[in-house]
Amino acid sequence: MLLPPAGVLLVWFTKWSMRAKVIASVLSLLWFVLVLTMDPEGQEPAGDARPAAPTRSSASPSPSPSPSGTVAPDYTGRTLRVAQSAAYEDGFNSVSHDASDGDAGQWDDDNWLVCFQKVTGASKTIDFGVVRTGQPCPKRDGDPIPWPEMPDVVGLAFEKASVKVDRIGVKEVTVEGAYTDVTPPADPDAWKVCFQNPEAGERVEYPKNATVTLKVVEPGTGCPREEFTELHPDPVVTEDSDPDSGDGDVDLPSAHPGSFCAPQGARGVSSTGKVLRCAPGSDGRNRWQS
Repeated sequence: MLLPPAGVLLVWFTKWSMRAKVIASVLSLLWFVLVLTMDPEGQEPAGDARPAAPTRSSASPSPSPSPSGTVAPDYTGRTLRVAQSAAYEDGFNSVSHDASDGDAGQWDDDNWLVCFQKVTGASKTIDFGVVRTGQPCPKRDGDPIPWPEMPDVVGLAFEKASVKVDRIGVKEVTVEGAYTDVTPPADPDAWKVCFQNPEAGERVEYPKNATVTLKVVEPGTGCPREEFTELHPDPVVTEDSDPDSGDGDVDLPSAHPGSFCAPQGARGVSSTGKVLRCAPGSDGRNRWQS
């Protein structure tokens, strides 16, 4: 009786009475009609139907149109939690995946932003491509995060350099003197940038939380050849100098800290007036050292 219509035929080959065979056949046929008229997925009528609870997936499908032609509202720009809730109310299931070239799972729906969406198959399921809050959306689903690059601001006045840094989203700019013994004023707009950190071309991740350091000199002052240089260094007195004889280091050759030198024990003077000695460096080769 539970396996119509084959069960109806089997009933008539039993030794049941004619009355039992007729009753079993009628009940089996009624059961068969009931099965045919039920919703194939056992759901209630369409007017009361609700989609399944939203689920997640780390799979990253190709961003192609849905073969079913189903069109969904635009949920991009919303957090994943808000997008999933809105999709549910609109009659869609939902899954999600990392929209960058990574494969991170979405454990906190409030910490992810929808960049892409696609309706998959004929089941009215939306696949959301998301990135972490604070990250820019990739150009295409699956591309790397397009973090901005640090502009080259060396040689610019601090005012113009600040504008270029602000364009990439950096709000925190620290000002330091290019010479360690010179402190910039509170308003160094006219001062020139000599050094920058990060360097030009470096990617700046999460620029709103990043800090850029610009080292400047006042107008009319040249930049030092290297960082951590004093503009007015203290006089250097060496053990080989005889202040009473009038012989100093004025005749010493020019030397650059860290450069190769010869012979060992020779002395030279840097551009800042410091006396350097030729001595073995960490690599065993003679270099100018203070």
